[in-house]
Amino acid sequence: MKQFTPKTFNIPALKGISAKNIEEHLKLYQGYVNNANKILEKTPEYSQWSEKDPFVTYFTNELSRRFTFEYNGMRNHEVYFASLEGGAAAISEGALKAKIAETWGSFDAWLASFKNMAATTRGIGWAVLWYDAKDDRLLTSWIDEQHFGELNGCTMILGLDMWEHSYVADYQPSGKKNYVEDFFVNLNWSVIEKNFEETKR
Repeated sequence: MKQFTPKTFNIPALKGISAKNIEEHLKLYQGYVNNANKILEKTPEYSQWSEKDPFVTYFTNELSRRFTFEYNGMRNHEVYFASLEGGAAAISEGALKAKIAETWGSFDAWLASFKNMAATTRGIGWAVLWYDAKDDRLLTSWIDEQHFGELNGCTMILGLDMWEHSYVADYQPSGKKNYVEDFFVNLNWSVIEKNFEETKR
């Protein structure tokens, strides 16, 4: 079966988030890619064994469940790292900002609520801005781990990694809010706007 190819990212020096932390974080991303590929490779082999031993079916079913975790971990991180490429850039007075203001009353109101969700939700996961093409609307939600809470049919426009590995080395556990603030200082909004534009095609 065709294998996934890891992406490379050109991430400049960031405020608050060290180059070492990005380096280690990218290794975790590579792990998601590797594990997704291993599952794709092994599942057909194990499925053949299940014909001889029905108990193996439970194992192959668990591999399918695990694939969701590894695959989403890969894709979520691709959105995250891409949003830090090219240097910080403010959101333009364009379609995305207008859509955010239409949905939440103002861009600042959305930003405040999104930051609060990211910084105060307990547990590990992701704070996400989605586009729902079916209803032509933006939504925000929290994903537990990598995969519990994905919104079916929606496209991730912006993903903020809130697993501890993304910030503890630089901020310590008590610095979660500082990490969220610095993420938005470093964010290249032109990437997010491009993500939004591509949902319209």
